[in-house]
Amino acid sequence: MTKKKYEEVMMEIARRAASGVLKPGSRLPSIRALSEELSCSKNTIIKAYQEMELNHQIYSVKKSGYYLVEDYQFQKKESSQNRKIDFLSAGPDKEAMPYLDFKHCINQAIDRYREDMFSYSELQGLYSLRKQLARHLQDLQVFTVPERIAAVTGSQQALHLLVSLPFPNGKSKICAEQPTHPGFIESLKTQKADAVGIEIQKNGIDLDRLEEIFKYENIKFFYTVSRFHNPTGYSYTNAEKKKIVELAQKYDVYIVEDDYMGDIDLNMKQDPMFAYDPSGRVIYTKSFSKTLLPGLRLGLIVMPEAIKAEFLQVKFAADVHTPVLTQGALEIYLKNGMFDAHISKIRQTYHKKGKLLQKAYSEFLPSDAVYTGSSSGFYSTIHLPPPLLAQQLIRLLEKENVFLDNAERMYLPAYKQENVLRLSVSQVEDELIAKGIQKIAAGIQTMILEKKKILTWSFK
Repeated sequence: MTKKKYEEVMMEIARRAASGVLKPGSRLPSIRALSEELSCSKNTIIKAYQEMELNHQIYSVKKSGYYLVEDYQFQKKESSQNRKIDFLSAGPDKEAMPYLDFKHCINQAIDRYREDMFSYSELQGLYSLRKQLARHLQDLQVFTVPERIAAVTGSQQALHLLVSLPFPNGKSKICAEQPTHPGFIESLKTQKADAVGIEIQKNGIDLDRLEEIFKYENIKFFYTVSRFHNPTGYSYTNAEKKKIVELAQKYDVYIVEDDYMGDIDLNMKQDPMFAYDPSGRVIYTKSFSKTLLPGLRLGLIVMPEAIKAEFLQVKFAADVHTPVLTQGALEIYLKNGMFDAHISKIRQTYHKKGKLLQKAYSEFLPSDAVYTGSSSGFYSTIHLPPPLLAQQLIRLLEKENVFLDNAERMYLPAYKQENVLRLSVSQVEDELIAKGIQKIAAGIQTMILEKKKILTWSFK
């Protein structure tokens, strides 16, 4: 088949990189210059650059141009049979992270806030950042004011502090989806919180059961990951969110809504629970760890006035204030429109990965293995058919260079399940997703056959 012109351009750039004419991290020729050199249209060069950017071979810097990725190898890749398939790591796609853009923002922040770094800063966070966060949240249908926002050292800090904080309803128990974010499980355990679970399945939670819990248990707040749930990947519908808020209002229960992945939702008609009660019943938190850089440890909380003073008091006891430098850099990044440009790219990246994963699940997994997930690509689960154990399959697949996470640590002790795997494809190359799921399916079949053999021998 004849190669398209833009594919020939991609091959020429790869050839130059492999021969050393183009060095890792170096700037590529401008679109105009390369179109003239290769005697093709500017649109052809633009298409080639766009495809290479999607493949994480190059990256763009606003008002500067395109650059080769530092560690990308243009030489022939190792056979996919031998490459590591990492469904375990749940961080953002490293190749999609805006290192150079944020480096520029950090340098600007050093100059802009150099005086602030010689003294303690605002406990609630830089007011200039909180103004930008309030504007940013409007795109997520969260309408609030800077005075109700606090910058936190990762949303996990906010969640941890809320566990032990007294609430105006005077109640003491916490209700959490099962399974749920492992960091929150650890917060409950270390603070010896009295917690009640509600099972979240492929189609969400049982709202009648939730009402029973709200009615008969002494629930202080319900912790929920409302979009792209960790670990199942489930997203509540608007109708479900509205119903949960109504139940919370009826039984005087607060909701702590963890919307850590709201930015990557392609469905602009989806609302957070906060939109159904912005007065303070819903406490909204979000993180920039999955969409920007986890090492920044930056998040936010939208606090109701009823707990603001107490929250800021325990926040002061925890760390005095969130680091000024990273706050300032995020402010610049948001204000300059860099975040909007970045997020529009990674929405498509993760959506594509999520679709590939769901397709592979439906094609290769045995019918008695139940899977969950969504189009986000970040999280999903596989429930192995009994009596298979997740840890045994994990050990078996490590020999095949496939790495998985055991979801056991994402349950409260009373709700623990040992047959659930958590997968993330955020750091898995697109062409390896189906290959990895095929290996998982083969591993499940191997374990089933082994169990049958043992059962057969036991009856002899």
